[in-house]
Amino acid sequence: MIRGEKIGLSAIEENELQILMDWRNISAFRKHFREYRELNMTMQKKWFKKINQDNSIYMFSIYRLEDNKLLGCCGLTYIDWKNRNADLSLYIGHNNFYIDEKGYAKEASLLLFEYGFEELNLHKIWTEIYEYDDKKLKLYKKIGFKEDGRLRDNNYYNGQWWDSIMLSILKNEYFG
Repeated sequence: MIRGEKIGLSAIEENELQILMDWRNISAFRKHFREYRELNMTMQKKWFKKINQDNSIYMFSIYRLEDNKLLGCCGLTYIDWKNRNADLSLYIGHNNFYIDEKGYAKEASLLLFEYGFEELNLHKIWTEIYEYDDKKLKLYKKIGFKEDGRLRDNNYYNGQWWDSIMLSILKNEYFG
């Protein structure tokens, strides 16, 4: 387990798949994810098998340390080992927070930065969010992500087109 002050990150276990899938299927959450379809257990088990076999994906369950309560899921995906970069993935499902005010999402992101930069020797961690995702944009800018650019009209949601915002943080920016 990767331990922080309030939370820990651990390998996803098969018995967590149902709750993680239920959280991912919350429509208010799903609009923020690249996989916009409702997930079923067949899809979830296929994903679980992939994350345990593919060395370009490191996914974790997020646990609250004080009571070992499952809070959400996060990870580094699309890892490009040659260019040493990865995409950050994150959500807090507990109490339908998505991105919480208690600091769990922030701490999970910072733990992923440390893991990615120190353990995996990544140079850059990036992410793509949609312009209507105010909670993630606010969090990510607060923890040091910088906007790299936009993909115009890249996401169709709720009857209109939205930009994707590409953000990243470099190892030397994080450790400064």
